[in-house]
Amino acid sequence: MQLLFIGGTRFVGLAMAREALRRGHGVDVFHRGRSGRGEPAGARHLRGDRGSDLAALDGGRWDAVIDCCGYRPGEVRLLADALGARGGRHLFVSTVSVYDDANPPGGDESAPRVGIDVLDGRDPATVPIDAATYGPLKVLCEDAVLECHPGAAILRPTYVVGPGDPTRRFGEWVRRLAAGGDVEAPEPRDAPIQVLDARDLAAFAIDVIERGTAGAFNVASAALTFERFLETLAEAVAPAGTRLRWVTPPDASAGQAAYPMWSGPSGSGLGDVSAAAARRLGLRCRPLGATARDVASAPDAG
Repeated sequence: MQLLFIGGTRFVGLAMAREALRRGHGVDVFHRGRSGRGEPAGARHLRGDRGSDLAALDGGRWDAVIDCCGYRPGEVRLLADALGARGGRHLFVSTVSVYDDANPPGGDESAPRVGIDVLDGRDPATVPIDAATYGPLKVLCEDAVLECHPGAAILRPTYVVGPGDPTRRFGEWVRRLAAGGDVEAPEPRDAPIQVLDARDLAAFAIDVIERGTAGAFNVASAALTFERFLETLAEAVAPAGTRLRWVTPPDASAGQAAYPMWSGPSGSGLGDVSAAAARRLGLRCRPLGATARDVASAPDAG
């Protein structure tokens, strides 16, 4: 198959493009050329900007398009208009943040999505992307994807982790625990959390494309408590004598700034979603400790 990646030079998109190349597919990567690393090696690089310059896609034809970096609905529609029928199948990378965080644990793909009221009177093309707008904007992106590509696949991952993660959220916990000593951790320790290695997300995405599967899929590991999550990282990378010291952050903003991936004082239903549908299609998640060790030994660790 000849595949077109919209974004494909960093982290999630890069992992997917590498997986496609590993399986012998032809890979074109459309990007702005800002990563400076020439990755993924073996792909054809098409330079442009999805919001203003799609000329590099003129005349091309692909069996499938994988959109790794759609954050605004206008971007989704511009891409669809530029490709017309030349794009083949369509896969869009969304997020579990499209769900209402008040949903009960264990919700599947039919769970209520977050409302978009926060965007009322604001232009989706220019509104800042932050914790309040990220989920609603992705909801609008999903709607645009299905409007333009009725047979699309939509993947909704939880926290994506692994080597090369530019957010360094997971990597910060690996760094702290690998340093040893007393490591502060935020209550509530029983809050649920799910993570997924980018390489496992990539393998599932290419499976979906190869099979021509349509529909929305939560893509996540089994839920852990935050305590068990940190204990598992410690077992993988911490020296003997490392201890977790549980603290109660003074307020939510202070806690979220100091403790990456913390879901707040009351937790969140987004830390425990059902990925049963994806597992039935073959999603496999490597052990969390293996990901932690790979992050600790990666050149960009820390």
